[in-house]
Amino acid sequence: MSKFNELSSEQIRQHIDTAQAYEVYRTSLKEYEQRFSGSMSWKKSTNDKEYLYKKTSGIWKSLGARSPETETIYNQFHAGRDNSKERVARLAQRLDELAPVNRAMALGRVPLLTARIIRALDKLGLIGTAVDVVGTNALFVYERMAAVHITSGLLSTQDVDLLMDSRFSLRLITKDFSHKGLIGLLQKIDHSFVPLAKNGYRAANRDGFLVDLIKPVPKDVMSSKEKTRFSADADDLQAIEIEGLSWLVNSPKTQAVVIDERGYPLAYSCPDPRAFALHKLWLSRRVDRDAAKRMRDGQQARIVAELISKQLPHLSFESNDLQALPLALRQLATELVPVKGNSNEELHLTPNW
Repeated sequence: MSKFNELSSEQIRQHIDTAQAYEVYRTSLKEYEQRFSGSMSWKKSTNDKEYLYKKTSGIWKSLGARSPETETIYNQFHAGRDNSKERVARLAQRLDELAPVNRAMALGRVPLLTARIIRALDKLGLIGTAVDVVGTNALFVYERMAAVHITSGLLSTQDVDLLMDSRFSLRLITKDFSHKGLIGLLQKIDHSFVPLAKNGYRAANRDGFLVDLIKPVPKDVMSSKEKTRFSADADDLQAIEIEGLSWLVNSPKTQAVVIDERGYPLAYSCPDPRAFALHKLWLSRRVDRDAAKRMRDGQQARIVAELISKQLPHLSFESNDLQALPLALRQLATELVPVKGNSNEELHLTPNW
């Protein structure tokens, strides 16, 4: 029995329409928030002259005395903001219209809470820069790339693993996020999230949904000054260092628009599927890893390798873009990739009794 089903032409068309609408929505919303944030109004000074003021981040700044030039600035700002706001509202309505259709066509895949967490991080500009999604949730991107739905239970998950790239710039962090960090963001989404330990890497909500913040082991453990958290708050999550994650951080990145269980789109970034498959196969050989997890790791490695072989043949395990991975890891590909020209596995010499 096949481990995945190819999407129909109608499902592919619907997914493309949703992804395009979402990309336009994101671009339009970003323009609205950046160009037309705050407010602009006239204020009288002590000498009864009017001045144009712009308010940004709670701070008022004078743009000059009333004149034909400042009146033009005032009119263009308000007209532009109204037009931009109307455009964003129309696009939001379009996504509302697409959502029930996506659900009816069985396109909703990503767990709702996972989607909300990833959207919040993406809105802050952290997805694909400071954070990548790894683990089981990466499979939603890979199946979207391959235009299939994985049919096994390998997508079942009650957690999300966030891979922190310590090389990110602190300038990416907004003041609001830098105050409470990741735990503050999680509590805005679901107030029941709490860290499971002081200076720990894991948070859980009242339903047992887990969020893990992980990072690679630094090259120089003794002298490392790499970032391990997003804020100085004592309650914020602190990334745990795990061997082998440097391979995922240094691999090519893959982005895709996927759809959550309610039919709404989201975009996120994860490691290249080839790096994922190789890393999962490596994990499945770790004797210090839980036996059930090792078995799941091996299954996920093989199903992603099969997706690559059958649906994404342009992604070669021998490609130069995987040179950042250790040779020993890349050599594991021989166990995942079928030998070309050997069709014996496809020839059944025994009837399907």
